[in-house]
Amino acid sequence: MVSVLLPEGAGPTPASSTVGLVVSKAVGGSVVRTRVKRRLRHLSAARLASLPVGTEMVLRALPPAATASSSELGTDLDRCLRSLVPTEQVSA
Repeated sequence: MVSVLLPEGAGPTPASSTVGLVVSKAVGGSVVRTRVKRRLRHLSAARLASLPVGTEMVLRALPPAATASSSELGTDLDRCLRSLVPTEQVSA
């Protein structure tokens, strides 16, 4: 999984944090892509409150996401968050 945080001031500042998902055809067919999107949406929603207000993040699923368990996706998402947001701002 690849994640990107938009820098402050890059766009309108929302009242809450938001996450965008990118799941290309390289991940799999439409059923597989939809399943990956649902799982990532669920996992990221549980972590939004731990991000600084106004954070805008884009998650791009890579092909291995198609066969990863929810636990593996969650671990990968936590790793991405730790690498992007200073530790004192994330309570994952």
